[in-house]
Amino acid sequence: MANFWEGILYFSPLEEDFATYAAKPAITDKAITTIDTTAAYQTMLGADALRYLTLQMTATKASGHPGGFASIADTIAALVMLGYKNIMTEVGHHAPGFYSHVFLDGSLERMGIYTVHDLCQRFRETHGLLGHLSGQIPGLLNPAGPLGQGQHFAMAAAKLYPGVLFPVTIGDGGLGEPYVISSMQHFHTAYPKVTNFLPILVWNGFSQEHHSMVSTKSNSEMVTYWRGNGCQEVILVDAKDFDDAQQAGDYVDSTLFSRRNRLAFTQAILEATDRAAQAALNGTLTVLIVKQLKGAGVHDKGAKSHNLYGHHTLDNPQIVTALQQRALSLEAWQLVRTNWERSAGGAAAQVVVTEREFPLPALTELPLKEFAVGDKQVATTAMGAIVAAVGQQDSHFVITNADGNAASGINNVNQALKIIHPTPDETYHQQPQGQVYEPLSEDACAGLAAAQALLGARSLWCSYESFAINGLPIWQTVTQAMAELRRATPSTICLFTAGALEQGRNGWTHQRPEIENYFAALMRNGNVFPLFPIDANSIQVCYKWALEQVNKGITITASKTALPIHSTFAQTEQALQDGAVILQEYGGRKTIVLAVLGDMVLLPVLQAVTTLVGQGIGVKVVSIVSPRRLYRPTDVATDNCAQADTHFLSDQDFQRLFGGDALLAITGGSSAMLEPLLLRNRLPFDVLCWKRGETCATPDQVMELNGLTADRIVGHAQKMLA
Repeated sequence: MANFWEGILYFSPLEEDFATYAAKPAITDKAITTIDTTAAYQTMLGADALRYLTLQMTATKASGHPGGFASIADTIAALVMLGYKNIMTEVGHHAPGFYSHVFLDGSLERMGIYTVHDLCQRFRETHGLLGHLSGQIPGLLNPAGPLGQGQHFAMAAAKLYPGVLFPVTIGDGGLGEPYVISSMQHFHTAYPKVTNFLPILVWNGFSQEHHSMVSTKSNSEMVTYWRGNGCQEVILVDAKDFDDAQQAGDYVDSTLFSRRNRLAFTQAILEATDRAAQAALNGTLTVLIVKQLKGAGVHDKGAKSHNLYGHHTLDNPQIVTALQQRALSLEAWQLVRTNWERSAGGAAAQVVVTEREFPLPALTELPLKEFAVGDKQVATTAMGAIVAAVGQQDSHFVITNADGNAASGINNVNQALKIIHPTPDETYHQQPQGQVYEPLSEDACAGLAAAQALLGARSLWCSYESFAINGLPIWQTVTQAMAELRRATPSTICLFTAGALEQGRNGWTHQRPEIENYFAALMRNGNVFPLFPIDANSIQVCYKWALEQVNKGITITASKTALPIHSTFAQTEQALQDGAVILQEYGGRKTIVLAVLGDMVLLPVLQAVTTLVGQGIGVKVVSIVSPRRLYRPTDVATDNCAQADTHFLSDQDFQRLFGGDALLAITGGSSAMLEPLLLRNRLPFDVLCWKRGETCATPDQVMELNGLTADRIVGHAQKMLA
């Protein structure tokens, strides 16, 4: 097998102090046992190795982001030397640095990356090392793209794995997102004993193209900020305190210090990291802040170090100089490799928690109750009974909701599982030990639920359809990661209630079903399944199906109004396979196919059916429950899904369901969700769908405003068949 260092462009002579401090690896078992000059020296070598690999890798493609990670490389090296490898990040731009980290300990060998040459060639290539962290990289615990997300993964992991430390790096650019601090504060209030996640603020003074918005804060102001937001232990290491190179400004580069001061700074990082880790593991909410100039030790400084441009090739003078300055001797590379391999007991791809499936309790018979056709029931309440049973059988299960379960028709979940709150109150079904997580932030709700699913546990995110948009970025991040994941994990499930048609008096603020456009686009991703149950019977079958799925993003959209039962369990079971089910069918001189997506919109549709049948017109009412099934296999990126669901409706069955003389597709939401149907339809067709919201006294008036009335449906059908 090739030597791992093959492909390194520059080596240095043997370091001056190597014989003194590196005669043997500092890690003899799983971590260093003493923090001294020897440990600091070998940590410093590790940090420089990370910087070197990050820069050569990105420069090979003249693309990528070396600067941000460079400013925290010393701390990543310290974590490794201290035996911590369950490291997460909020910063997708730090991806090259994290790839360097899991290359050094051999994790990337699972991808066929054995040498530095392999590492550089596979960077930013298909089936290689993506520009931002994804779900497919061995040894890395979480995806990272949009800012403000990483803390959710760390908190979910800490909740599921007590006694394990989960450091998470947070950029000072990302700190400008409103979600980071508020989500941690609510989590700590809900789970005060879960402190084994460790936010590490990468305070380097710059974001992507300018100074970060927190760059003007003094050290005392930053400490006060974190203390004011609930952190009991705030540990700050400022590189400026060790600067003997007379660098201007508040943010300095430690790689420019004298060797003596570099070692002092690195030892301070080790001591601070160790202290922070012990505090976090022993019940104290802790933050570690490392203040060092962005771009420390790479080709440029400040925002200019953030990313490489086309001219930053391996021949570029800036790149050449920086690589030569960070170059290590072959002996140093071998030492770093050994320390990284030994840390935590092996390669991250062997030891981190996400490299194995989380043990889940089996769910026994769920309390599904089949209501009689014609009865009136609230769909969400029927689903709530099953949700409660899941939580009672699975102590790790959590349901999250920013706007209240009671408002979504599932107060039965609150009654059974209890809202997590430090103030016990039976009136509101709240107590410190509950399973209902209710921060007033969709990001925090989606974040904990989606992160917990990615890490292997069951969860449910419940949201008003109109408000959910604020939580969707992390949900999308997780569903994409699940498509790429190397292991099975429970699907991330959502319940979206209070559809626009119900929300008459609230007006457009609660009438935003355009969110369905989001899911309609994601359906082509391969593992996203939006479900539209017909009624209270249908929603139970949909949720039971969702609980049995792995590595999918499943959304269930349903009304919280009592609506007539139209379907049996068996019909929805069939619809989950075929995508749709024939709800009613009547013969006549010609047949209009009414393809309907949604529950409340069935009210005017079935009124129209009575009129049409009375006129001698044949009618087929087809309820679309799972539009993803209606796509053709070539429409969807199924081949790229690790846990692929390759079942699509056949052409023969499509004709059986939707055959007729004309097709009228109807939805109370976005027409985009009907795309799979319309792509395969060969009949004359038209679409009735949502247009806009308005303040109305009743749901009927909302539907009238949007042209979703029985008269309109009848008129369209008559015109199409004329």
